[in-house]
Amino acid sequence: MDDAAVVTFTVQWLERAVIGLNLCPFAKGVHVKGQIHYVVTTASTHADLLESLKNELNGLQAQESIARDTTLLIAPVAFPDFLDFHDFLPDCDRLLRRMKLNGVFQIASFHPQFQFADTAPEDIANYTNRAPFPILHLLREESIDRAVEAFPEPDAIFEKNMQTLRDLGIDGWNALGVQAPTGVGDMLPHGEKKVL
Repeated sequence: MDDAAVVTFTVQWLERAVIGLNLCPFAKGVHVKGQIHYVVTTASTHADLLESLKNELNGLQAQESIARDTTLLIAPVAFPDFLDFHDFLPDCDRLLRRMKLNGVFQIASFHPQFQFADTAPEDIANYTNRAPFPILHLLREESIDRAVEAFPEPDAIFEKNMQTLRDLGIDGWNALGVQAPTGVGDMLPHGEKKVL
């Protein structure tokens, strides 16, 4: 699978799950306006993925939000195991601090095997943070602040999402067709690819 196909799967997940189920009420606006930047990296090591993250943070900072409000850094061959990915995330926050970008950006994360603590792997709650590939979502703090101001009860989003997914069920989630095919990591070319 090439980088364009990886982006296609990611956009399908965004449109069918995140926007289609209204899991994030703020996603539709930036998607419709074309303000989401998609980047596929075939970094497979801790150091290489951090370097990709650094590059994309710099790239996001260099752009006006009207042109690029947010970036999805998609890493299909990095950290196939969720716990390894989870252990990597504090280093992303440390990188933000070293770059003096904490308070400017936040990093959210998604993973095909995402699992909340004290839940079973098949618990439907986990699917709120599941995506076809490991993803680092780079968000502007100012955009988050504006979105929260526009949404009267942001804390209610999580509870609403849980009910949406409980109503949908695993079969309903599977019917969305947002899972990547197995073995994707083995089929990707080497190097880093960028897709707008």
